[in-house]
Amino acid sequence: MNKNDHISQVWLAAVLLTRLPLPHLPQDAFAQGARAVWAYPLIGLLVGVAGALVGQLALGLGVPVFGAAALVLAAMAVLTGAMHEDGLADVFDGFWGGFSPERRLEIMRDSQIGTYGVLALVVAFTLRLSAVAALLEHNLSAVLAAAAVSRAMMPVLMRALPHARNDGLSRSVGKAPARQTNVACGIGALIAFLCLGWAFVVPMLLALVVCAAMGVLAKRKISGQTGDVLGATQQLSETAVLLTCASLL
Repeated sequence: MNKNDHISQVWLAAVLLTRLPLPHLPQDAFAQGARAVWAYPLIGLLVGVAGALVGQLALGLGVPVFGAAALVLAAMAVLTGAMHEDGLADVFDGFWGGFSPERRLEIMRDSQIGTYGVLALVVAFTLRLSAVAALLEHNLSAVLAAAAVSRAMMPVLMRALPHARNDGLSRSVGKAPARQTNVACGIGALIAFLCLGWAFVVPMLLALVVCAAMGVLAKRKISGQTGDVLGATQQLSETAVLLTCASLL
């Protein structure tokens, strides 16, 4: 693979995971979607840097800590179009609102949000908010680590589980190759190490535990993974990493 292939795959990962105003890629570029998963943590790093900069700017302007933390999360949600938050809500609505795999998948596709989804969003946002507020005063680089590591977990499920649908974004991207999945985890771990030092081991392991738990749950509930499952995994992994960092640091 040459340098241009790597660049195009990073570009494709940015198109898939963000809502940045990037030039449209040709349709045949999306055939490389599965091979671009190695770059997911790099896109996470980009999102985390943007959020951290917003937080620092807010603090510099005298915004209270919790307000600055809320702006960090808002900036990251804007960059991603809140697609991962949407996945979290859909998964909780579907997994606990349906009694068969078919019904759960139907609920997950519904654009309306239910009680389980609202509760999941509120709880996850509150936990992330409290953790980021604590980190703003100590080690904001943990936000970068959490954003990168949590997106490195997505290819793991893409590799480990079959597709639960015959259509959808995850299906169109395809099954993540083993090599690219390993590279994604390696990049995520490297970014976490650079941000946290050797303390990265605990949040990294916890993110893997959350990813494995989501994989087991998704297998039981819908016999595979979807884009919503991947988004929920990112959100829960990020929450776990942020909380762990806030406790350790």
